Amino acid sequence: MGKSSFLKDFKEFAMKGNVLDMAVGVVIGGAFGKIVSSLVSDVIMPLVGLLGGGANFTNLKWVIKDAVIENGEVIKEAATLNYGIFIQNIVDFLIIAFAIFCVLRAMMKLKKQKEEEPAAPPAPSAEETLLTEIRDLLKNK
Repeated sequence: MGKSSFLKDFKEFAMKGNVLDMAVGVVIGGAFGKIVSSLVSDVIMPLVGLLGGGANFTNLKWVIKDAVIENGEVIKEAATLNYGIFIQNIVDFLIIAFAIFCVLRAMMKLKKQKEEEPAAPPAPSAEETLLTEIRDLLKNK
């Protein structure tokens, strides 16, 4: 089992249709994730913040330990829990999970419909066709 065998096996694996489909799905999923993140951070959360008294969710945080400042210079950053960004990420996740659920549900319905369609009866063999013709000719006599 040499190096060329390993490369040949890897090439076969990489060129399978399922792997290519998965790669396309990952790229589209990444782009979809960016769109949803922008929707949440730039459209939804500002509206929610406006309804909630004008709060900017990216600035919502709980300061555990204040920053150390000497002579106007920050020596040590503040220790904070950024719960506003966490809430924003939860909304991102819920929208993406809902979209995936809708796509999977539609795919399952299509698959179920395809399975429920009755299979077409097989075409009669040449012998059956000939016998049917003979029967019909004998009936007509």
